[in-house]
Amino acid sequence: MPKMTKRFSLLCFLVLLIFSFSACSKKEAKLLDEPYVQQVDTMGTIVKITDYTPKTQSVVKAALKIAENYDGWVTVNQKGSLVDEINANAGIKPVKVNNGVYQLIKAADELSSRKTGFDVTIGPLTELWHIGFDDAKKPTQTEIDQVLPLINYKFLKLDDAKKTVFLTQKGAQLDLGSMTKGYVARLMKEKLTAGGVKNAIIDLGSSSLYVLGHSPRGAGDAWNVGIKDPNDPNGENLGILSAQDQFVSTSGIYERYLEVDGVKYAHILNPKTGYPFENDIQSVTIVGKTNFSYGDGVTTAVFALGTKKGYDYVLKNNLQAIFIDKNDKVYLTPGLKNKFTVNSDSKYKIADIHTLTDKG
Repeated sequence: MPKMTKRFSLLCFLVLLIFSFSACSKKEAKLLDEPYVQQVDTMGTIVKITDYTPKTQSVVKAALKIAENYDGWVTVNQKGSLVDEINANAGIKPVKVNNGVYQLIKAADELSSRKTGFDVTIGPLTELWHIGFDDAKKPTQTEIDQVLPLINYKFLKLDDAKKTVFLTQKGAQLDLGSMTKGYVARLMKEKLTAGGVKNAIIDLGSSSLYVLGHSPRGAGDAWNVGIKDPNDPNGENLGILSAQDQFVSTSGIYERYLEVDGVKYAHILNPKTGYPFENDIQSVTIVGKTNFSYGDGVTTAVFALGTKKGYDYVLKNNLQAIFIDKNDKVYLTPGLKNKFTVNSDSKYKIADIHTLTDKG
């Protein structure tokens, strides 16, 4: 019996030792006191990664390269752009593209088919207004009427086997500007996680973010993301969103606009009317972990629907959102009730979505 007791004690000791070693091996590596920050000027903005994970600088650089690649592939009116080549061959022939661009266009086509107001072939209209550029102008009604027949996602024909893209209507144009940043943010996130990055912020001009892991304050502590005041986007934030391992994408009428005779025309254009969408939304922020293949395109689609219909659409697609309307009211989907706080000195008030009609 004494020998058996000794063996049993030794076995218990070994089990405890193995367990202790296992627990230590799973202990999270210490985060950097000062993050590694790298950025590039691309996609019409500053794309930045703030990384708190030790020894992952090379992965960060590789992730930023993804943004630069897509900028070269999908920017319109740029030599060597694949989207420019597709548009130039509209009504003429299909164009073969790489798999990354093909999947982006395919996702944009699928989102267009949902008929929310997002249409990937809106290119002729965005080029006509050119809001956000030095030559922006309010077009005449005649000019608008001429391009509206060129906007229809059904003109887009995709060949999965050959990876070709064809616009069957001459003069039709793809415009992926409202979708690419969020899509690229997902690819960058996948690159970072595959390379061992666990705690980082991917920032594509503030309108598209991905917060990876927890904040450097400690395990389980979410990141604090400031939501801009649409009436004063360069001033104090309207409120703070708590997010972890989620994308945060925002569209608003304050981002880019053209002012003519005292009237502001936002850059989010309605493919049916040819003019900016007219509804009750000032800005909408979409938050989620799933259905991210649409990137920020889904934010544009929800903006087009207005607050009430957009709210319903978000819930149906397992997303969460913050809506800010033109009456300075804030509407939160259920999953963000305890995740978003309006600043105490803000004029904005959280309201009940049930007070709105479908026309809201």
